[in-house]
Amino acid sequence: MVAPESPPKSPYLVPGFYDRALAAGRHRDIVGGRWDETGRLQMLALLDAGLQPHHRLLDIGAGSLRLGCKAVPYLDPGHYWATDASHALMLRGHEVELPDRDRLPMDHLIADADFTFPGVPGDQIDYAIAFGVFTHLPLADLQSALISARQRLSRLSCLLFTVFVAPDGHSGPWRQADGVVTHPNRPPYHFGRDQVIAAAHAAGFAVDIGQGMLPRGQILFLARPILARRQDESPLAPGSEAESQAR
Repeated sequence: MVAPESPPKSPYLVPGFYDRALAAGRHRDIVGGRWDETGRLQMLALLDAGLQPHHRLLDIGAGSLRLGCKAVPYLDPGHYWATDASHALMLRGHEVELPDRDRLPMDHLIADADFTFPGVPGDQIDYAIAFGVFTHLPLADLQSALISARQRLSRLSCLLFTVFVAPDGHSGPWRQADGVVTHPNRPPYHFGRDQVIAAAHAAGFAVDIGQGMLPRGQILFLARPILARRQDESPLAPGSEAESQAR
């Protein structure tokens, strides 16, 4: 008897998922819905974190450019980069969602299913965001993405990402504030808050937790690289008051 195949770790990895969705014209729906609301919240979170037009932004898991259609007009031309498991989904966003496609070069849309950021100029990216990405992936993917971002994005000032959280040590399903039921071992996934903080610290980030309700009860984390210090000094995040005084 042949054992049944295990389901993909993410619904987005089901074979043919993107092809069927794009053929049906559902490029907005499959990135979580609430298109305008969520895009505005993403943009506001970046602005609150310090994003300015001259900065360069990496949109991780950009989908059909829900954030891109707002960030591209705000940023200087060519300062937005995007990665996603589906290159075709990003191309559809570029085709139908951007008010001025000339502001976003096509080679800034990069297929990347495992967070290695191929072709992304790591020495240029100031801000990165992964909104609603790790809600559909297990903790190991978050851990590897954080490590890769810390190693590859040498200029990074802040990485914003969202997850679902449940009480640390909780072993079963958990109903989020917005009504979504999340799970520790299948999508939509939740993690313990301490697990997320530990993963960030292990990758070399200091983290803050955002305030306010996000769609479906997601929690926003802001990860800032910890600078290497002398052995007798505490690590400092770039941009902090202590770090400014230390320079």
